[in-house]
Amino acid sequence: MDKFTTLTGIAAPMPLINVDTDMIIPKQFLKTIKRSGLGVNLFDEMRYDDDGKEIPEFVLNKDAYREAEILVAGDNFGCGSSREHAPWAIKDFGIRCVIAPSFADIFYNNCFKNGILPIALPQEQVDVLMKDAEKGSNARMIVDLDAQTVTSSDGEVFQFELDSFKKHCLMNGLDDIGLTMEKASAIDSFETAAAQARPWV
Repeated sequence: MDKFTTLTGIAAPMPLINVDTDMIIPKQFLKTIKRSGLGVNLFDEMRYDDDGKEIPEFVLNKDAYREAEILVAGDNFGCGSSREHAPWAIKDFGIRCVIAPSFADIFYNNCFKNGILPIALPQEQVDVLMKDAEKGSNARMIVDLDAQTVTSSDGEVFQFELDSFKKHCLMNGLDDIGLTMEKASAIDSFETAAAQARPWV
């Protein structure tokens, strides 16, 4: 998993509340178990019409936001079913950070396992960042995970809270497998000792 330390990037504004996981990645795209290739279908039903053509009004179809790495969203982002394909699609599109007033718990935790930083901030602070994101590609935000801050293009700084273990995992690029592999030498030692103590097993 990629490490997350500091991100300076374009932020796309999506002031919708209750964006559920079916909106993020519709059910017909859940057949794959690969984490790559889903970015093209992110927000599929909002991005494309029935003929598969881009809907120009959708934020990620606008030239200013095609390279967005930050998404500023509304309350209760990621609600609905617990599909891990949702963060897979977000990450594959290129978004590494989602800022919203609140997140659904399962989606929130899945983000950390896939190298995405979800930041919960008070509504009034999200409103400021939403307006900043509406400036387009000339306005770049800075997300500093170590300092736990988001800085707007105007230099306004907002502090966010984060569990220390989740922070450690993101900064070191550790998913569940990575955490296990950190203990590889201890696991090897245990297995060697166990084999000597119980050779019949």
